[in-house]
Amino acid sequence: MSDTPAPEPREPRDPKAALVFDDPLSRPSADDTDRGWGERPTGDSATDLARFLDEKPPHHI
Repeated sequence: MSDTPAPEPREPRDPKAALVFDDPLSRPSADDTDRGWGERPTGDSATDLARFLDEKPPHHI
């Protein structure tokens, strides 16, 4: 007879924590989309003028 304790049951693993060995270039990255690259809401000419004046560098005043 052995005095070693019985192994405790394992908890199920988190599937997100598993290593993935597929090709990383087969999936699009966040940089592959146009989202977040200069999009602005559409508006009227008054909104465009206000945006232009807000974003104009100080040496162009």
